[in-house]
Amino acid sequence: MNVDFTHLLKDHNLSLTAVRLAVLQALHDHPHSDANTIFAAVQQRIPTATLQAVYNNLNALTEAAIIQEIKPKGRVSLYETRVGDNHHHIVCRTCGHIEDTDCKGLAPCLSPASTHGYAIDQAEVIFWGVCPSCQESSGQNTASNTHTGDNHEKCR
Repeated sequence: MNVDFTHLLKDHNLSLTAVRLAVLQALHDHPHSDANTIFAAVQQRIPTATLQAVYNNLNALTEAAIIQEIKPKGRVSLYETRVGDNHHHIVCRTCGHIEDTDCKGLAPCLSPASTHGYAIDQAEVIFWGVCPSCQESSGQNTASNTHTGDNHEKCR
């Protein structure tokens, strides 16, 4: 599905470039992607696009809060277009698949022991575990977990 990102870019005073639009479309189609995956998708649309152009656009879009950068420990940065809400991520330790999970409360959904005087408005949380497909393939119990989508295809 194609989404019109023109108004979004104009609202953030960003120029409408073919590479920028292709980056947004790639992220819309493939959330939680790394720069190389986004670059491959952009190159399918624009064969002359460079990896540096993709990185430049990822940085500009992140700074404008149009996309979000996710930094799971020990992994490359991932990007998504879902911003402005209070959601977190669940990462499978085995295959690396990522799912969004909504917070069960108001932002920030965690309360620190001390705010040190900060006006805290966001908490960044990454949950780690083993997805149902990986549990199934290793014989682990999946009864207490939920996983939506085509989990066998998503797991690497």
